[in-house]
This record gives sequence, structure tokens and C-alpha cells, in this order.
Amino acid sequence: MTRQQGPASPTAGQGRGGSVRRAGWPVPAGLLALSLIPLTAGALRLVQLAGGPEIFPADGRFAGFPAALVVHILGAAVYVLVGVVQFLPRFRRRHLTWHRRSGRVLAVAGLLVAGSALWLTLFYAPQPGTGDLLFVLRLVFVSAMVASLVLGVTAARRRDLAAHRAWMIRAYAIGLAAGTQAFTDGIGGAVFGTGVLRGDLAKGAGWVINLAVAEWAIRRGTPSGGRRRPRQQPASHETEPQGAPA
Repeated sequence: MTRQQGPASPTAGQGRGGSVRRAGWPVPAGLLALSLIPLTAGALRLVQLAGGPEIFPADGRFAGFPAALVVHILGAAVYVLVGVVQFLPRFRRRHLTWHRRSGRVLAVAGLLVAGSALWLTLFYAPQPGTGDLLFVLRLVFVSAMVASLVLGVTAARRRDLAAHRAWMIRAYAIGLAAGTQAFTDGIGGAVFGTGVLRGDLAKGAGWVINLAVAEWAIRRGTPSGGRRRPRQQPASHETEPQGAPA
């Protein structure tokens, strides 16, 4: 005599559901944590430029209220915060309209970040303690970010979602390099010592590390690190009979 099975335990089901819901959060949370340093520094710089207390040492390059720096800081804040939500696949699938509209905002913010960075690089005096290598690296990676955004938007318009996703991840990785550079600067200085060339290389490592992680995430299949599910094939009368093993 067999025992009749009761309904599945709600606790177990909730546990599985909770783990699924939580599975998409580690990457966005990590990205947000990584961006806290440059976002905080940018906010404090804006307060200082607006006449607030001098939290940072005065920077003669930004006398007055430089529009390019303000656009860069505000654009970066929008780009980082809106971009973090795009790394939640479950939310993205459930809110496709929001994803499309916020994606347009993200692309514009990214272009503002890249354009203002290019303006600051070309038309402002270099940051003290930096050299020609960092100047060249900034031009290279700013150009790569612009190209990635343009290619990502173009891919979305032609419904090539895999290419759209890949290019937007690359653009986001480049834009988030300031957070990584806070660590590569500190670690590089502690391990290899200080100096103009060493500092430039440490900052360049921030871009390289972010792009390497981005490529790894792209090849795994989803921005959150999960694997791409195989697309289900439509049922056909000429295929295996029902009950055959998958």
C-alpha cells in the first residue's frame, strides 16, 4: 500500500524560489559597491564646485564651474545606476518596456560620459602625477566605449539581442573602470611603488580587468553569470514519441 503524497512543502518551494530570486542580485550588488567610490567622490566634488566646503584639495584645472566636469559626474551617476538594473535578468524580462526606455537613457548617458571624458582629456591640463601613457589610454578606451554603445544600439535596432547585450556589457565595463582603478592604484602603488609610469599602468589595468571580466560574463551566457538556457524546439509529429527521454 503506497502512501499518498501531499502537496509540496511551501517552505521548500519558497526556498527554491527565494534562491532563484536572489541569484540575480550578487552581480548588480557588486557593481553598485564598485561604483560607490567614484560616485561619492563625484558628488563631493560637485558640492565643492557649488560653493560648499573644500573636502578635496583645490584643483586649479577646474576653476569656476566647468561644464564638462559637471556633465561627466552627473552622466556617470545616471549611467552606473540605471545600468546596474539592466543586470537583473528576471526584472528585465518582466519589464520589457522599462528596459527599452531605460536603455535609451543609458545610451545617452554613456555617450555624455564618454564625450565629456574626451573633452576633459583633450582640453584640460593633465592630472598631476599622470603621463603621456594615460593620455593615450584614455583616448583609446573612450573611443572604445563610444564604439561599443553605437554598436550595441545598432544591434538592438536590428533585433540582434546577443550582439546588443555583448556590446552594452563592454561599454558598461569601460565606464565602470574608475571604481576598479581605485583598487589598482592602491595595490599597484603598494606592490610596485609610485611613479608616473607605474601610476599610468595601474590605471590602465583597471580598464583591462573590467573588459576581461566582461568578456568572461559574455561567454558564460548572461550578464549575471548564469548559463544561457537552450531554446526549446517546437513539437513535431515526426520526432520522438511522447515519453522518450530528452
